[in-house]
Amino acid sequence: MAVIVMTGRGGAGKTTTTANLSTYLAQHEYRVLAVDGDLYLPNLGFHFGLDNVKYTVHSILRDPSLNPEWAIYKHRETGVYVMPGSTNLHDVIGISPQKLRDLVDEVKYKFGVVFVDSPTGVPFDTLPTFEVADYQIIVVEIERSPIYSFETMVENEVNKLRALGEEYGLKIGVVLNKVRESADVVDKIIEAIEEDMDVPVLSWVPYDEAVPESINIGVPVLAYKPKSEAALSFSEAGEVLEKWIFG
Repeated sequence: MAVIVMTGRGGAGKTTTTANLSTYLAQHEYRVLAVDGDLYLPNLGFHFGLDNVKYTVHSILRDPSLNPEWAIYKHRETGVYVMPGSTNLHDVIGISPQKLRDLVDEVKYKFGVVFVDSPTGVPFDTLPTFEVADYQIIVVEIERSPIYSFETMVENEVNKLRALGEEYGLKIGVVLNKVRESADVVDKIIEAIEEDMDVPVLSWVPYDEAVPESINIGVPVLAYKPKSEAALSFSEAGEVLEKWIFG
């Protein structure tokens, strides 16, 4: 059993990465649960076409008498078990991040791997969950930063988020996502992360129109278009993660 928390700034593709890494492991015969840990702006369910379900993470957090398994749905195309959040404003009011931590701790023993998709930036919603986690994956998008500040921006972002993982003794890795830059630029970024910061990069994922298409239909790109460039890169990241967890 392993619990992985996913962190990153807004728009980096953190939820997309969560959906595809969980898909990779499910396709390799692991029992995988993906939990929406963004308690105020949840969207993991959209990535699996689960945007209109009866029970959600919020249902369980609001009513402890409910069986957590009622809010877990097996995604037909990928085999991933998903615990989506609610987009109803009434449901998110008064939800406790500590209860989310307790929920993850309760269900983790029934799965080989549990992914917790964090909110953007500093993940206050999932911070208590770091107590029961084993790994942290930081998702970084470098495309939106001016070329002269690529390395500084990435270093600042990774340093800020990895400090959280280090505080809890987690093994930390980075995924570079939606990459449009040249191989030379990417190599410099990877060198800065791996050599200067001593944090491994699992993979870099090129920008690929197949990804937004896959989100629109509710099937992660690894299952939707497995031979696309993004899918192949997510597979590389999945291979590294699999070795981390299972040797």
